Amino acid sequence: MTLDRSVLMFAGIMIFISVGLTLWVSPLFYWFTLFIGANLLQSSITGFCPAAMVFKRFGITSGCAFK
Repeated sequence: MTLDRSVLMFAGIMIFISVGLTLWVSPLFYWFTLFIGANLLQSSITGFCPAAMVFKRFGITSGCAFK
């Protein structure tokens, strides 16, 4: 699995978790979902993604988006 797919999978899992927390714990977890969306937006514009940096350290090979 490439770094690009790992980051997308991680973002999707985090969104599912944040929606579940919003439904079953507190509506204030909408802020967590908004944070994830903002992070996706800024990484698409700047190319800087903290999750990609962490996954690189675990040895996941780079794809075409995050080098």
